[in-house]
Amino acid sequence: MNSSFLLIAILLPFIAGVLLFALKLKTYRAVCIYTGAATGLTSILSWAMILFGERASFPLFRFANGLLFTLSFDSLGRFFAGIIATLWPLTVLYAFDYMKNEPRQKTFFAFFTMAYGVTLGIAMAGDLFTMYCFYELLTLTTAPLVIHYLDRRSVRAARTYFVFSLGGAAFGFASMIFLVANGADGNFAFGGILSAYPYGKPILTEIFYFLGFLGFGVKSAIFPLHHWLPKASVAPTPVTALLHAVAVVKSGVFAVMRLTYYSYGPALLRDTWVKPAAMIVAIFTLFYGAARAVKEPHWKRRLAYSTVANLSYILFGVLMMTPEGFSAGLLHMAFHAEIKILAFFCAGAVLQYTGREYVFELDGLARKMKITFACFLVSALALVGIPPFSGFVSKWSLLTAAAQSGDTLAYIGAGVLLIAALLTAVYMFTSLRRAYFPDRESDLASLSGIREASPLMTVPMTILACGILLTGVFASPIAAATAAIAAGM
Repeated sequence: MNSSFLLIAILLPFIAGVLLFALKLKTYRAVCIYTGAATGLTSILSWAMILFGERASFPLFRFANGLLFTLSFDSLGRFFAGIIATLWPLTVLYAFDYMKNEPRQKTFFAFFTMAYGVTLGIAMAGDLFTMYCFYELLTLTTAPLVIHYLDRRSVRAARTYFVFSLGGAAFGFASMIFLVANGADGNFAFGGILSAYPYGKPILTEIFYFLGFLGFGVKSAIFPLHHWLPKASVAPTPVTALLHAVAVVKSGVFAVMRLTYYSYGPALLRDTWVKPAAMIVAIFTLFYGAARAVKEPHWKRRLAYSTVANLSYILFGVLMMTPEGFSAGLLHMAFHAEIKILAFFCAGAVLQYTGREYVFELDGLARKMKITFACFLVSALALVGIPPFSGFVSKWSLLTAAAQSGDTLAYIGAGVLLIAALLTAVYMFTSLRRAYFPDRESDLASLSGIREASPLMTVPMTILACGILLTGVFASPIAAATAAIAAGM
């Protein structure tokens, strides 16, 4: 499969989303069928390329001297595209029920579908400039989803998201221009594209890498650039599930991976001040996100702070700058995506069918929504890191990589990770305790009219719960794949 298939996979959902504004689909059912068909075809095409596509680079056109627009599909891009192509259709299916009584349904599904193509574009970018273009386009296609309800909270959340993203874009742009200005063509190459320090001065390379880390770290929700993420939880749950599990935040950590391993290169960075500086940011964010999640009474915002912490789990592995750390970070990138999207699905089902948003309002709900809370139990066990679920595999891999690194800061990070796992147990199991074992003074009579979510919600949740168990039990092939990527194979 050549560049035309890569381009089709990106353009198909993007054009389908644009056309949805113009098509006169008279019923919500027609909108769902159209969106489902576009999403399904894109996922089928993406998986065909993952399994059978060529590993090659395809320059499409040149913007200016040194700035090529290139598509590629290397092993790291395939890995990220596989996560996207698997989880996006499940989210669309879930959204069919969630959005059935919501306003501006066509607008929602139009931008939701466009964002699919843009996120695939990030995965398939063959150079830093191309990735940067798709990265900024992702902001433009997801901001309307955050602002969907058009109330004061949504407008404030979208403004915060937009301002933080634009600020991060400026830092990322400076880092990219530094590479291009110093003779690097920008095409991704494992090990980096700089063979030596430009001008013979390491400090310039270190500063511009760190600027890039901070810039792309905005979407990775590193402290103190994380504020947009909890605020974005006001968006419809299908949006927050994608924002906090797949599209935006994983694009952020994916960009840091590209910057570290495929642009600047760990060989130039490993023994400099930027490695411990970036690791300290990740380690602090890891602890901060878990601690804030414990204190947060709003259920979706609690899960958002949990995402802040878990993104830095991934960055912690990546910033060890060892093959073992990179592999472990990739594992957690994939496993956290399925775990967290399931947790948000459960919270969204409760919100949609009961109107309850806060943890203290969950008392006794497991008696009425048995499937929803059984699935949330699976996500909680996995997120804490209890075997045999997938979260245990990735967290164990991170701890093992830290022990093998011989780095004192990595040892400290491993200790913080264990503390964060304990805090994760507190904020996840507190919600479950209320749902399964309500307080004596709880008004259980108010549960009389509550029912389980529809199959459009419970089927994706059940599939994800089974997937979390299966990927935990049969993690070896996935771990072998991430190890191969981390070794440059």
